[in-house]
Amino acid sequence: MRVEVRVDDRKVPLNPFVTKLIGNLVHALLSSLRGVEPGWRVAELRVERVAQEGGDS
Repeated sequence: MRVEVRVDDRKVPLNPFVTKLIGNLVHALLSSLRGVEPGWRVAELRVERVAQEGGDS
């Protein structure tokens, strides 16, 4: 499994353990969702932090 993590458009280097960990976590997450075919090939996930009013982000 190939895994790429980017933060603010910068690629984050991952060692083999972290690559396998993230890949397995995403695979498990997707397998629990309705509408995701078991044979999926590519998954993209985007997370944006949004500042909250009066608090930490």
